[in-house]
Amino acid sequence: MDALARAYYRAIDEGEYEALSALLAPEFTHDRPDRTIDGREAFVQFMREQRPETDTTHEITDVFRNEHAIAVRGKLIHADGEEWFEFVDVFSVEGDAIVSLKTYSR
Repeated sequence: MDALARAYYRAIDEGEYEALSALLAPEFTHDRPDRTIDGREAFVQFMREQRPETDTTHEITDVFRNEHAIAVRGKLIHADGEEWFEFVDVFSVEGDAIVSLKTYSR
């Protein structure tokens, strides 16, 4: 499951939206502080076209897991190397697909 979470961040950071889509269940939901996005297609479209910043990198500092979920703690880094914010993402996984993601940030 760690590999699934790492592949998720890599796809976003590198703008590989087909790879991102392949990681997500069709019913995928992302609940984040500023909005909830329902559906894989809506999420991928948001990441491709509506994200406030696209030139960023996710720096993972910790990964916690059980049999159905992964929690990832990290930092979102601007292209200039400055930290934008810290986050914890909690992934719910079924089989080899991410079903939901809850983001906490500060």
